Order: sequence, then structure tokens, then C-alpha cells
Amino acid sequence: MNNYLKTGLGVSIGAMLGYAYYYFIGCSSGTCPITSNWHISTLYGAFMGLVAVFPTKKKEKKD
Repeated sequence: MNNYLKTGLGVSIGAMLGYAYYYFIGCSSGTCPITSNWHISTLYGAFMGLVAVFPTKKKEKKD
């Protein structure tokens, strides 16, 4: 799978999950810094999606 596609998919899914968290569980009083605003919650979810699928260097096996 292409790395850009994998990264974009992870960010998109993370953003959707961040918004879903705000919509279903979010804080309506405004005291919760992440879940009281849908913009911040969606950006936080997108960032978490990026971290989850961020490409890392594979270790090479020594013979």
C-alpha cells in the first residue's frame, strides 16, 4: 500500500473518530479543553490517526 494513501487514510479515520467522540461523548459545559469544541476534537483525532500510521524505519536483519 502506498505510504501517502496509508497516511491519508489514517488521518481521515482519526478525524472522523475525533468528531464522533465530540458528537457522542463530548463535554457541553466547555470545561473540557479537547472535547468541548468540535474543531479541536477533530484535529486531535487526525493527529492521533497520523501518529498511529506514521511510517517508521524497518530494522534490517544481520546474518
